[in-house]
Amino acid sequence: MTERNIYLHDIALDQAIDAWNALLDENGLLDPLGTETIPLTEARDRVTAEPVWAKISSPHYHASAMDGYAVRAEETHGATETSPKRLKVGSQAIVVDTGDPLPPGKNAVIMVEHTQLYEDAPGGPEIEIMAAVAPWQDVRPMGEDMVATELVLPANHRLRPQDLGAIAGCGHTEVTVYRRPRVAIQPTGTELVPPGEPLKPGDIIEYNSLMLGAAAEEAGCAVTRLPIRSDDYETIKAAVAQALETHDLVVINAGSSAGTEDYTAAIVRELGQLCVHGIAIRPGHPVILGAARGKALVGIPGYPASAAMTFDLLVKPLLYRWQGVEPPARPVIQAAMTRKVLSPMGEDDFLRVTLGQVGERIVATPLHGGAGVIMSLVKADGIVKIPRFSEGHHAGELVDVELLRPLESIRNTIVAIGSHDLTLDLLADHLRRRRHDLTLSSAHVGSLGGLLALQRGEAHFAGSHLLDEETGRYNVDYIQRLLTPHGIRVVVLGFVNRQQGLIVPKGNPKNIQSLEDLLRDDVVFINRQRGAGTRVLLDYELKKRKFNPRKIEGYSRQEYTHLAVAAAVKSGAADCGLGIQGAARALDLDFVPLLNERYDLIIPVEHYESDLLAPLLALIRDREGDFVAAVEALGGYETTRMGEVLAEIGD
Repeated sequence: MTERNIYLHDIALDQAIDAWNALLDENGLLDPLGTETIPLTEARDRVTAEPVWAKISSPHYHASAMDGYAVRAEETHGATETSPKRLKVGSQAIVVDTGDPLPPGKNAVIMVEHTQLYEDAPGGPEIEIMAAVAPWQDVRPMGEDMVATELVLPANHRLRPQDLGAIAGCGHTEVTVYRRPRVAIQPTGTELVPPGEPLKPGDIIEYNSLMLGAAAEEAGCAVTRLPIRSDDYETIKAAVAQALETHDLVVINAGSSAGTEDYTAAIVRELGQLCVHGIAIRPGHPVILGAARGKALVGIPGYPASAAMTFDLLVKPLLYRWQGVEPPARPVIQAAMTRKVLSPMGEDDFLRVTLGQVGERIVATPLHGGAGVIMSLVKADGIVKIPRFSEGHHAGELVDVELLRPLESIRNTIVAIGSHDLTLDLLADHLRRRRHDLTLSSAHVGSLGGLLALQRGEAHFAGSHLLDEETGRYNVDYIQRLLTPHGIRVVVLGFVNRQQGLIVPKGNPKNIQSLEDLLRDDVVFINRQRGAGTRVLLDYELKKRKFNPRKIEGYSRQEYTHLAVAAAVKSGAADCGLGIQGAARALDLDFVPLLNERYDLIIPVEHYESDLLAPLLALIRDREGDFVAAVEALGGYETTRMGEVLAEIGD
């Protein structure tokens, strides 16, 4: 095949797969890799390379299926309750236990509980029976389970525990299986450090090899995680060349893009054949596919979401094929999108979503985060593929979702959409500890976004702290404007009162003490997104003071959670941001308290009264439980009215 460097061209996913398969076929790399014969004790989850035929029958003799007496069925004829029949023990009736061979001349077994023993009968012990038995009753005839020469298992069958028992039961101690693919993961990057090493600015913890290696092991492979190699062409090339000698597939992680230190494509081309460099997918565009020295060779992007998705899409199918089986098919369901999503026109977009059943519908909430956000994979319940040349999906539109966890688990998910608060993460943890079958999934779109999600029937409840500028009341006025006109009745459940204030660096080096300091020329602020309760509160306070927001440097820069605001301050990207004390404490920052506010849970009555939410409400109202203590330990929270119904709004 002619070498091609097609990076950054919009090569479709199916075209890239076809091209790579053609190259692999040329190198004899599309068929299983070979076979080995192994003991049954090591064979679980391996794949049979040839059929398994029974060497012996099972059982290999006529066996008693019960404890009792072996008899000739013909000698029991005529026995009834009104006319019992007696048989001589030792001649007509021979004692047998379950599994014993059937004595010669006998063709049935009478269960011991269906007999009466007379030990002192004239001429020796006798049993009395009150019913006849049929020939072969309660007998396991030879070959009942398996007959010698019978096909027990076909080739290309993944071995389960019961299969191992069947193989042993028909006379085998070993089984011939396909050899495990040997996979090497080579992480590259001067900035990478192993987990547990001290970190300095610019260091990145290398965990992709752990993640990709585990994915390969999940697919049945033997994995070697190679040491990190710095961004040096000759060093990486030598390590890859050595790995190719002893592995069937070498995965080079990072260095697959087009930067000055991205060497993977050139290394693949020098060692072998470069087939594809760049696929029209997101995440994972700069992927590299090739072969070298009779082995498969790929370059996987360094961003974790890109690495995981491309490995799953492109590499895993090959690993299963090498073992003679198809990749496990994931279930696909339909779900309604909770918000509009746009997609790049020229790429297949693999969107990570959380899922939950709200009423009769399953809803899909897109997760924030790009190719570098591994938490989008941790939190994802499913994947929505948005085909290239499609603009995306509208809110409420039904889409196909490939499930990443069982459907029953999705049905047992409580969906919270609304304002971010650290206590929701605590609530999710404590709920799972108390009820292993329940999950609390929260999406952070701001208080206003949460109420709109309730309006559309997309959540079980919303966290909200919306302050009305006219009345000074929390949440009630917004509920009456957004939910009541749609006939939605809600319970306003007290959750926490919390302190809002300015999150500042440790030691507060710029001595920021009030909202007035935001107008200073030397202060850079980080804001929350429009519709967030914190943003509403800030704008309310600025309006009261007649401050012009345009004079606040950084006012237009937005983050979606309190922790993201704290992270911006921690990193030095901002000097301060309005948020909660718990977020400041979580990142070891200082906090200037300014305001107290209510954070309520807004719950439609239909969900408030449902069995699904009952365990959650019980947890919230358990004043003696660990949850309340954990909330108060965060700092900046007051829980006096937690679990109290503050209002019921609607007809």
